[in-house]
Amino acid sequence: MLTTTARPATFAALFATAYAAHQLADHVVGQTDAQAAAKAAPGRTGWTALGRHVGAYHAVMAGMVAVTARTVGLSVTGRGLAAGLAVSAATHALWDRRTPVRWIQDHTGSAAFARLADHGLNGAYLSDQALHVGSLWAAALVAVTVGARPTGDPAASR
Repeated sequence: MLTTTARPATFAALFATAYAAHQLADHVVGQTDAQAAAKAAPGRTGWTALGRHVGAYHAVMAGMVAVTARTVGLSVTGRGLAAGLAVSAATHALWDRRTPVRWIQDHTGSAAFARLADHGLNGAYLSDQALHVGSLWAAALVAVTVGARPTGDPAASR
């Protein structure tokens, strides 16, 4: 049985770390200009660019999550962390194909926002980022649900 604070604290730490990793990996060190331009293209070119971006992105995330888990002694297992990273990788690849983001916008009354590219706003990009952050929330939740360590587990204090 987990303590009443271990699970929420672990979830909060994982989500905050995943969000920071997302910002770094999506905008600074986990994606080249060529990958960003090609990742939604049809065929092998698009899938290759997407795979390289998702791989680099999740290398950044895995490193940051590992440092955080070790440094603050998160009560989560490697199995839980792997499950959370898998959710993140799958959803990140889905949203970065762009068509699913557009489909959601078209079917939820946001078609005009999807096409907005004016006054410093880009509706498609903002929606893409919102879906990524929502998926990070789900990934952190999965990591904690699948990989919570029971109270008293000596590994939980490492």
